[in-house]
Amino acid sequence: MSPPAIRLAGVRRTFIAPDKTTLVALDGLDLEVAPNEVVAVIGPNGSGKSTLLRIAGGLLSADAGTVEIEGRPVTGPDSAVGFVFQEPRLLPWRNALVNVAYPLELAGIPVADREARAHELLRLVGLDGFAAARPHRLSGGMRQRVALARALALRPSVLLLDEPFSALDALTRERFDIELLALWEKTSTTVVVVTHSISESVLLADRVVVLSARPGRVATVIRSPLGRPRSLADLGSARLAEAAANVRAALGRPGDPDPDPATVLGPARSSP
Repeated sequence: MSPPAIRLAGVRRTFIAPDKTTLVALDGLDLEVAPNEVVAVIGPNGSGKSTLLRIAGGLLSADAGTVEIEGRPVTGPDSAVGFVFQEPRLLPWRNALVNVAYPLELAGIPVADREARAHELLRLVGLDGFAAARPHRLSGGMRQRVALARALALRPSVLLLDEPFSALDALTRERFDIELLALWEKTSTTVVVVTHSISESVLLADRVVVLSARPGRVATVIRSPLGRPRSLADLGSARLAEAAANVRAALGRPGDPDPDPATVLGPARSSP
């Protein structure tokens, strides 16, 4: 049998706050994601959703526990993992094509090859006509498409998305959800997406992982009842409404209103 695409076992992560107190973001977190699976992670504010994603992607280290990508211990960023943040984080002085090609440039890929790959990816995300545009000439949704194309540049087998469409209006966000699923069908990539939207989690995922209030751990896992392929019509279905109600019940009362420490404290040192 193939190993899980992602495996986290007994993961703990702490941060040192500016006032020197210790903040426990995750504790005893266990999660496995199968190859080609789509998993949505949802939880109260401060439950460690972004911390979980950064640990899985090698951007943060765990204080304790096991973290593996495709059976390999995670010791840092891995070319098999693509990451899309809440903000596009594009280089403003570079056009869309060169932004997409940037990981290939860092990997030492020849110019002609990386430009060909970047053009391919821009076509994939529907931006083939905007290769020469710099970020300030693109809408917010278009910039996020460029960021998604960049995350796919090295052909990752795992794609991690941290609320990638949170800044978009509701109608645009719904359309992007369907486009993300179409992209997943073409690339067969394992996807883990953090979201605050209950309906979005059920629409996108095979399984919805609900985290507890901080310190975050897996409280429950709810399987989406929707078949594939999916469409916007599924948002109005009784099956989605029932699954969304189950997710809402699992979330219970809101937890700690503080934001995820990974997004506020950054790569702060762990406590002893």
